[in-house]
Amino acid sequence: MREDILENLQREIYDRCQKPTNQFGMGCYYHITAVVKNVEILAEKYGADKEIVMIAAWLHDIASITDHRLYELHHLHGAEMAYHILKEYGYDDKKISLVQKCIRNHRGSVSSEKISPEELCVADADAISHFDSVPSLLYLAYVQKEMGMEEGKTFVKDKLTRSFQKLSAEGKKHYRDKFEKVMEVFG
Repeated sequence: MREDILENLQREIYDRCQKPTNQFGMGCYYHITAVVKNVEILAEKYGADKEIVMIAAWLHDIASITDHRLYELHHLHGAEMAYHILKEYGYDDKKISLVQKCIRNHRGSVSSEKISPEELCVADADAISHFDSVPSLLYLAYVQKEMGMEEGKTFVKDKLTRSFQKLSAEGKKHYRDKFEKVMEVFG
């Protein structure tokens, strides 16, 4: 495991999230750390290469936090950015390609075939991370989007439901209990 890369990526992502150009604020950093935590949990369960998925988890939203204009295609821009970052570390080309596939295919809202266990692992960890970031979603609804009480509640519930529906069959099985408990809070 390339701990040097993981530590440097964590620092890099933290620094980028703190910049005023990151329109998502620090909530995005907490989302990314939740994705990292979840890929660690899922890697063994999915038979995925832990190093690949951890690196991909740190980098999966790098384009969005770097330049908001890249958001719509952040999965594609992020894969390119990851290539250049990992080349600077002298990371293996074959492994870079796997990381890029994970980043390109992490978005549940973009239809793509997730073939490898690594791609499934990162996509599921990204979707389920919203359940670890409910306070950030509430902040988004009530503070950033200035929604009323019921509108904000519906916004968050719908976001969580969509996130759960994006999970693979294995992911749904693993996280069903968590989904149901979080949804109980919203009544």
